[in-house]
Amino acid sequence: MDWYLKVLQNYVGFQGRARRTEYWMFFLFNFIIGIVLGILGAIIGLGNGLNYLYSLAILLPSLAVGVRRLHDTGKSGLWLLIALVPFVGAIVLLVFMCLDSEEGTNQYGPNPKY
Repeated sequence: MDWYLKVLQNYVGFQGRARRTEYWMFFLFNFIIGIVLGILGAIIGLGNGLNYLYSLAILLPSLAVGVRRLHDTGKSGLWLLIALVPFVGAIVLLVFMCLDSEEGTNQYGPNPKY
């Protein structure tokens, strides 16, 4: 839960680097919250309304942690735009998000592992 809150506290921080753990824990919590909101919306009859509101609220922190994760691998945050390419873009972005950190300091800052 600390990883999730850390990303929310740094919701407009597009500078710096984010470790794999930080990115994937944030992703996991978003996934779990999405499932819970989907079930809750179905129970109370709102459909996907709660999911849409949550997605809108979490958009900026999601973009920020994605950019910082790409910075950690030594890539520009503009690589997030490759997700707009159908099918192939999502696969390439998934590979980038799974890559290990660049050793030492890169142009985006010191390695957050150390």
